[in-house]
Amino acid sequence: MYINYTTTGQLVLPMDIEVLIPEHHLCRTVDLAVEKMNPNILLSLHPGGGRPPYHPKMMLKIILYAYVNRIYSSRQIAKQLGENIYFMWLSGNQKPDFRTINRFRSNRMKDVIYETFFGIVDLLCQEGLVKLEDYYFDGTKIEANANRYTFVWRKATEKFDTKLDVKYKQIVLSIEEVMKEDEQAEKEMDFQEKLEAAPVTSEKIQETIKKVEKKLEQEPTNRTLKKAKRQLEKDLLPRKQKYEEQKATFGDRNSYSKTDKDATFMRMKEDHMKNGQLKAGYNVQIGTEGQFITGFSLHQRAGDPGCLIPHFELMKKYNRPKPKTLIADSGYGSEENYDYCEKEEMEALVKYNTFDKEQTKAWKNQIGKLENMTYDEELDEWICGNNKRLTFSYERKRKSENGYESVKRTYMCTDCYGCPFQSSCAKGKNTKSISVSMKNQKQRQEVRERLTSEEAKKKYRQRKIEVEPVFAQIKHNSHFQRFTLRGLSKTTVEWGLICVAHNLKKWATYTEKQQKVRE
Repeated sequence: MYINYTTTGQLVLPMDIEVLIPEHHLCRTVDLAVEKMNPNILLSLHPGGGRPPYHPKMMLKIILYAYVNRIYSSRQIAKQLGENIYFMWLSGNQKPDFRTINRFRSNRMKDVIYETFFGIVDLLCQEGLVKLEDYYFDGTKIEANANRYTFVWRKATEKFDTKLDVKYKQIVLSIEEVMKEDEQAEKEMDFQEKLEAAPVTSEKIQETIKKVEKKLEQEPTNRTLKKAKRQLEKDLLPRKQKYEEQKATFGDRNSYSKTDKDATFMRMKEDHMKNGQLKAGYNVQIGTEGQFITGFSLHQRAGDPGCLIPHFELMKKYNRPKPKTLIADSGYGSEENYDYCEKEEMEALVKYNTFDKEQTKAWKNQIGKLENMTYDEELDEWICGNNKRLTFSYERKRKSENGYESVKRTYMCTDCYGCPFQSSCAKGKNTKSISVSMKNQKQRQEVRERLTSEEAKKKYRQRKIEVEPVFAQIKHNSHFQRFTLRGLSKTTVEWGLICVAHNLKKWATYTEKQQKVRE
C-alpha cells in the first residue's frame, strides 16, 4: 500500500505562508537586515507623484535574496515570485515584473548602493561580527557584459587621427591654390607653416566646408573644389568627429569596449581561450575583516597600486571609520601609497615588490643591488660591496595617475673599470648606475622594521585566508564571473549587491552555528 497520491485534488496551504519558513532560514536574515536599516536610505528613492510604486524595502529584499541564491537575471527573479515560497513571503505575495525589478536595481539603487552596503556593515558591527579595525585589502578583475572583440585602442585612434590631419592639410593646400589671388600669393608664403602648426578639429573642417561652398557659388563648375568638398563632407568630417568622440571616451585609459564604453580591456585570470587575451572588464577592490566585506570600489584602471587611494577617498566620502591597520600584498607597496597611509595615520602592513627576495641568500650575494649598498649621507654617495662609490648625477620628477609627485635621484659609479663584478653589476654597460627615491628607501626601512614583530607577521599571514577566499566564494561558488549590467554606475550597483549578499549569507551561517551551540 502507498500513501494516497493524486494531482487532481485541492492543495491546502496555511493562510499565513510564514508558517512554512524555517526559523533560521536565510530569507529571514535578509528580511531582518533590510528592516533594521535606516529607512530614510530607501524612502528617498521615490520622489512621489503618479501611481504608488512598490515598496523599496520589498524590492530590495527580493533582489538581495535572489543574489544570495545566485540568481542575477531580473526575469528569473520575477519568475521566482510566482513559484518560490521564500520569494513570495519576502514580497508579501506581490509580483513586480522583470522590467520593474531591473529598473529599480539599475536606476533607483545607483544613488544609494553605498549607503545600503555600509548600512549592512554597521549592522554587522552592532552584532559584534566585525570591529572595523583591521582592513585586509585586495583586488580582482571581473569581466564586463561586453563583446570580447569590440575593442577601441588609444594608439590606433591616434594613429588614424594623425593620418586624417595630414590628408586634411593636403586638401586645404589644394583649395588655397585655387582660391587665393595671384597678388596675395606672395603675402601668404607662410600659410603652409601656419597650417602645420594649427590643430585640426571637426569645427575647423566644418569652417573649411563653408568656405568651399561659398566659393562654389561663384565657380559652380570648379572640379577641384567639388572634389575637396565631397572628401571633407563624406570622409574627413565624420571620421574626425568619431575620433574626437573616442578620445573623449578614453579619458585616462588606453582602451574601451564599444558595447560597454566604461569597461577597459584587461588581462584576466579566467582566460577561456588560454592565450592571454585581453577582455573588457572592471578592477574590483574590496576590504575584508573576518571574511566579511567592509568596503568596496570599482575602477577602470587595470593596475592595482593606483586603486588604493581612490578606494579610501571613497570610504572617507561616506564617513566610514578609518581602519587602524591596512594589510595588503606587495602589489600596493608604492611610495605614493605608503605616504598616503602615513598621512591618514593607518599602520601599513604592506610589503614592497622585492621584500621577500631580499631575505634570500642569492639576493644578498648580488653586489649590484641597492639594498646591499651603504649610503654616505654626508657626501650623498652610495658605496657598493666592493667599496666603489656611486656619486649623484641628476634627478627627475615623476607624476602618478593620481597626481602624486615623486623624485628619483640617479647615481653613477666612476670607478667601474677593472672591477671584477662589472659584468654582473653593470649588466653589460660601461658603468653602474642606480635610480633611487630617498623617500621610498626610508619607507621601505620602516616596513622592514614593522613586519619583524610577531603580531604584524600574524596579521600578514592572516591576509591569505581573508580576501582570497571571499573572491573564490563570489567568483566560483556563487558563479559570478561576469557582470550582467553595463556601465560603471550600474556595475557598481551590481557589485554592491553581490557584497551585501555575501555578508548576509555569512551572517546567516554564523547565526545558525551560534544557535546549534546553544542547543
